[in-house]
Amino acid sequence: MDIGKQHYKEIGFMCGLEIHQRLATSEKLFCSCTARLPTPEEKNNAVIKRHQKAVAGELGLVDRAAKFEEEKAREFVYEVNEDHACLVDLDEEPPHGMNGEALAIALSMASSMSMHVPEEIQPMRKQVVDGSNPSGFQRTTKIGMDGFIELGSHKVNITSMFIEEESAGIETSAPGEILYDTSRIGIPLIEIDTDPYIRSPEEAKEVALKLGMMLRLTGKVQRGIGSIRQDVNVSIKGGARVEIKGLQDLDALDKFIENEVLRQERLVAIKEELGSKKGISLGTPKEVTAMLRGTKAKIISNAIGSGGIVMGFALHGFAGVLGKEVNPGRRLGSEISDYAKMGGVNGIMHSDENLEGYGLSREEIELVRKELGAGKDGAFILISGKNKPASTAIRFALDRARAAIDTGVLLETRGAVNNDTYTTRFLRPLPGGSRMYPETDARPISITGEMLARAKLDAPDIDKTKKHLEKDLGSGTLVEQLLLSPRLQAYNDIVANTNADRAFVANTLLQKFTELRRSGFNVDSVSTGRMIDIFNAYVSGKITKNGVEELLKAISAKDQPVHSAIKERGIERITGAALEKLVEQAKGSGKNDKAAIITEIMSRHRLNVDGEELNKMLKQAKP
Repeated sequence: MDIGKQHYKEIGFMCGLEIHQRLATSEKLFCSCTARLPTPEEKNNAVIKRHQKAVAGELGLVDRAAKFEEEKAREFVYEVNEDHACLVDLDEEPPHGMNGEALAIALSMASSMSMHVPEEIQPMRKQVVDGSNPSGFQRTTKIGMDGFIELGSHKVNITSMFIEEESAGIETSAPGEILYDTSRIGIPLIEIDTDPYIRSPEEAKEVALKLGMMLRLTGKVQRGIGSIRQDVNVSIKGGARVEIKGLQDLDALDKFIENEVLRQERLVAIKEELGSKKGISLGTPKEVTAMLRGTKAKIISNAIGSGGIVMGFALHGFAGVLGKEVNPGRRLGSEISDYAKMGGVNGIMHSDENLEGYGLSREEIELVRKELGAGKDGAFILISGKNKPASTAIRFALDRARAAIDTGVLLETRGAVNNDTYTTRFLRPLPGGSRMYPETDARPISITGEMLARAKLDAPDIDKTKKHLEKDLGSGTLVEQLLLSPRLQAYNDIVANTNADRAFVANTLLQKFTELRRSGFNVDSVSTGRMIDIFNAYVSGKITKNGVEELLKAISAKDQPVHSAIKERGIERITGAALEKLVEQAKGSGKNDKAAIITEIMSRHRLNVDGEELNKMLKQAKP
C-alpha cells in the first residue's frame, strides 16, 4: 500500500461512487416521447407552474431533504415542448410500460458486473421536492445487486444498479422561482452504486473511468455535457457521510474528494476547539432593524428600504472561529452562509469579517454587538431581507452554527461551487430511505431466462474490445485513448460503414476533435451519420485529408448534407489530369524544383490537393 492509501486508512476514509449515465434509446422510459434532446430551433409551446410539498414515504416518515426543500417555498415553472414531453412527464397520465430497449441495456450492464438480477423487478417512486420533476418524484427500479468490477488485482464491489428517469434541466434559478425545461424528464438513466470501501481519491477516479468505459462499450449511451455524472460519497473518522453531486469532469474527481476530506478534518478540528472552551452557546435571534435604519451598508439599507428586516444572533465564545478556513477561499462563515441562502437571502454578514468594508460604522457594530449580547469573546451574525425569507434564513443559519458545536460535520448533499479550487457548497440535507415508496401505477416486470441470456451476449467486454482495437491499430496509446474516449462508439460505426484507414479515423476523432474543440468549433454536435458521410467522401476521392477537417468545421457550424458543405466550401479534390495541369502551370511560372512546385501548389490549394498524390506524381514525372 502506498503512503497516500495508508494515510486515508488512518483517518478512516470511506468513499463510494454513484455513476449516472443517460441512455441513447429512441423513446423515454415510461412513455413514447423521443429521448432525443431538442435542437435550439425547436421552441417550447406551453408553460405550467407548480408548488411541491413533502409527503411521508413507505416507512411513514417524511424525508429530511424533502422537508428542507419544501420550506424554501419556491414556485417551479416548467417549459414544455409537445414533441419532447407529454402528460406522463407532467404527471397528468399514468406511466406506460417500461421501455424494453432501456431494460435490455441495463441487464447487459448487470451481466458485465456479475450482478444478481431479481426474478421480478418493481418500479418505485423516489420523492424529490426540489422541482426537478413536476410530479415531485422520480421513478426508479433496482435491476441488479451484489456485483463487482476488477481493478487490476483488486475487486470493487458494486452494491446495486438502477434504471430510472432523468430529471428536468434547470434553465434559470432565483430564490423564489426555478425555471425548468421538461425535455429531459423521463429519458432512461442507469445508476451504478459502489460500496463505500474505495481506498483513495485516485482509486475513485480509476473506478469512475472503468465504469464509464464499460457503459460506452454498450454503444447505447448518450454523449455530451451532462450525459454522465458522478456523485461521490465521502466520510472520515469523526466526520459524516457527505454526497457531492454531479461531478462531470473526471480529471477533477480526485481533487474534489481530497478537498472534502480537508473540509471535514478542519470542521472536526473546529468542533474540538469549541468543545475545549467554556461558555460556548448560541444566542436567541433578535431583530435589529431599528438601530441600523440609517446605515450606509448598502446590503442592509436596500433590504430596509424595500420593507425588509435585519436579524441577528450571538455566538458566545466564537470570536475568530467564523473566519477559520475549511477549504481554499471558504470559511466556517461560508458554511453557515450557504444554509442562510437556502432561506431566500443573499447570505450573511458576520463579525469575523471586515464589517466596516460593508459600510457599517464602528458605532453600529458595537450597538449590534451589545444588543445581541455577543461580548468581547463572542461573535455575531446578521441577515437582512424580506420578513419571511430573513426569518427562515436566520433559523437555517442558527441550525448550522449549532451543528458546528454538536457534530462538526453534517450529513449533507453538496454541489461543486468552484472548478478551479475544487470546492463545494451545501445544497440540502442528505436524503434517507423515507423518500421511497412503491409506484402503484406501474406493474412489476418478470425477468426471464431468455432476457438474461441475451444480456450476457450483449454485455460489454473491455478485454475483447481492446483486442479488436489492437487488431485494427496495433498496441499503443491510440488504443488506450480510444478505450477511454466517448468517441469509441463513433469509431466503431465509422469503420463498420467505410473503408477509411483505421488510424486516420482514430486520430481524427481523438487529436483533431480536441484541437477543433479548443479552437471554438462545436464538433461534438456533428452526428455519427455525418461523420460516416465525411469519411466515405474521403475514401471515394471527393475530398482530401485536409478536407475532412474543413468539413468538420463546416458541419459543426451548420448541420447540412456533406455534398452541400463540399460545394459551399469549394473543397472538391483536385486529382488526375486537373492536378497535372496545376503542375504544368507551376513549371510554366519558372518553378522547376520539386520542392518549389509543391510549395506553390499547396499554398494555393491545400484543401483540394492531396500531398501524397502530388509528391507521387512529381516522382513519376519525366525529367
